Amino acid sequence: MLQEIIEKMYIDPDLLEELSDEQKAILFYKMRQEQVRRWKEEENKHEERKKPTKPSKAGIKNVSFMHGKDGKEWVWVMGDHRNDRTIQQILDDEAQRNADKQADIELEKQRMKEEKEFQRKIDEEQRRLEREKAEREAELKRKEEEAALYASLKEAREAAKRLEEEKMRSEEEVTLRVNDLRKKFALERRKSMERVETNKKRRSSELYMKWKHMRDSIDKQALETSKEVEPIWKEQEKRAKDAEVQMRQLARDAREEVRNSFRHVARNLTAVSAFASGKDKPPLPPKEDNGNSEKIKAHKRKSRPPRPQNKDAIIAWFHDEERERSAGLDPQTNKPAEWFHGIIPRMDAETMLINEPTGSYLVRVSERVWGYTISYRASDRCKHFLVDTTENGYQFFGTNQIKHATLADLILYHVNNHITVAGKEMLIKPIGQIKSPPDYYDLFKNRRSESTSL
Repeated sequence: MLQEIIEKMYIDPDLLEELSDEQKAILFYKMRQEQVRRWKEEENKHEERKKPTKPSKAGIKNVSFMHGKDGKEWVWVMGDHRNDRTIQQILDDEAQRNADKQADIELEKQRMKEEKEFQRKIDEEQRRLEREKAEREAELKRKEEEAALYASLKEAREAAKRLEEEKMRSEEEVTLRVNDLRKKFALERRKSMERVETNKKRRSSELYMKWKHMRDSIDKQALETSKEVEPIWKEQEKRAKDAEVQMRQLARDAREEVRNSFRHVARNLTAVSAFASGKDKPPLPPKEDNGNSEKIKAHKRKSRPPRPQNKDAIIAWFHDEERERSAGLDPQTNKPAEWFHGIIPRMDAETMLINEPTGSYLVRVSERVWGYTISYRASDRCKHFLVDTTENGYQFFGTNQIKHATLADLILYHVNNHITVAGKEMLIKPIGQIKSPPDYYDLFKNRRSESTSL
């Protein structure tokens, strides 16, 4: 258990109440050692970060900056020089380049499509001429064979000569027709190139105007959107700043609470050392009042042992000191407050609170210290907070150093303020008596001459 407390660096008043004086002294000593160890560890990490880094290895890419005449990094700020173009000019030039590039791509596709169509027509015409040529050659060959069968040698030679001449004329005709087709294709290609060049500027201008209108539309839409979003963004920024301020305040409160807690721990450690030597509890220096309670007058107290010996000692203490201070009384009715209970064990208090809603509480006279315990019903368990009465006032052990003149003032203060920052406990519902006579009967039974009634 001690090791868990040391690792968390937090002392639950309820756990502190259960430890012996020797265990408390050991706990505080080990906590101090743990603080020193963590501090040294952080110092070593800080020293490691301050060490110079190793030079980069060869071959590894790095970044180097140009330097100006003054030896500092050379910086160019767009718009500072007289020859610098404006952002609008740069965007227009970029849009024009993109438009020219897109026009080139579109017209090149069109030109390739036309050339492909011209080449298809030439190939088709060539195949048709080749078919006609093959048909004519077949017809001439057939006529030549017929002439060879029925005509004389002289007639056969003349027929062969005529056929050869006809074949040559046919080939010449095919060649001329192919050349004419190629000339026609070249002419069409030249016209297509001229048409492409003519349409390029027109198409580039169209794309440029289209992109310019698109950019203007986007800028207008962005402006309208920014006008709508700006209030929302400002509201979110305000909420973020408020949350940051709240977090800083919580952090300051937490740090202040921790500092107060450690000051109280140091005070308890001094007290433990005094107890171990057999001496009475040494006097503690007075603490500052925060203005929430009246100035507390000094009260003469009897010398008592560090802890109550038995129930009779607690009753005697209450009669001698607390009755004069109206402890446990409602200041408006001068009767025992609804939340006040007598000397009841911790288990009985938890039994009374276990079925109650979160925020329920009662105040009981402590069996372990000269003071009181606020038993509180949290969402997951019951918590117990010790109230110290040894410094002419009422204040918590360890967690809160605000001093109050009366016990009722302390309870009323925490009806509207958290007991701890982390737990955010608020005293909402007081739990009264469940039996008769009430459990505080022994504390008030001898008050016959006073107006307080049960």
